[in-house]
Amino acid sequence: MVDFVDRNRRTVADMRAMKARGEKISMLYVQTLQEAEAADRAGIDMLSIEARFFSPEMREAAGRCFVQVGLPYGQFGDYVTAEDYLRGAFHYARMGGDCFYCSASFDIQKVLCDNHVPIVAHVGFVPALVTWTGWRAVGKTTAEALAVWKQVKRLEAVGAFGAELEVVPDRVGEVISKNTSMLMLGMGAGPHADAQYLFAEDVLGHTSGHKPRHAKTYRNFAAEYERLQNERVAAFGEFIADVRSGAYPAPEHIVPISDEEFEAFLAGTED
Repeated sequence: MVDFVDRNRRTVADMRAMKARGEKISMLYVQTLQEAEAADRAGIDMLSIEARFFSPEMREAAGRCFVQVGLPYGQFGDYVTAEDYLRGAFHYARMGGDCFYCSASFDIQKVLCDNHVPIVAHVGFVPALVTWTGWRAVGKTTAEALAVWKQVKRLEAVGAFGAELEVVPDRVGEVISKNTSMLMLGMGAGPHADAQYLFAEDVLGHTSGHKPRHAKTYRNFAAEYERLQNERVAAFGEFIADVRSGAYPAPEHIVPISDEEFEAFLAGTED
């Protein structure tokens, strides 16, 4: 993996050092080049980017951000076996992925870790496994909190680099984060997780579906997107009107030809 790492970017060792120093890590889920570039310019520490959105251009846009590439288990049919995951991880490592989201079984996760692939697992509320829990916080009972704790310890033993810790009680999140070597990426897990992780669409205020309790909106892009869409419709309508009236194309949009050349052309069509 070392051969694929850009010396100007953060490494796993750097992220672990941030946890050891007690530094709070900022993390965003992004989908576009513009979001990745803005995150880098703002100084965001870590990005989560699904494999379907990740590319060399996305890696370049992300700059110095530490990038987690999402390899979602079975979601698109690409990642089911350990071999699938290894192939995907090394493919995206060559593009500049720094670690890899893997919520598969412990045995698959262990294969990745045994091959020195830094993985991020997922504990607590896991949207892909919602059928087992329902849409709710996980860990509000002793039994559930201990189950999350035991899962974290098993991931530690496997060799995972980190885990997303989603929608668990803040005090449970604090105990887990302070008692594991893994980087705990908190999403609705309280202030003591190692990272605070939000979706860019929530931060920018253009979430199309449910907005979770832990989300915080800093800008109203939804209103701006609506304004831009109305401007698109208006511009397209004006274009239609110009086409129908003959106002477009105007002389400045036309390629001219000299009279002499045009006359010669006409003569040539009569041969």
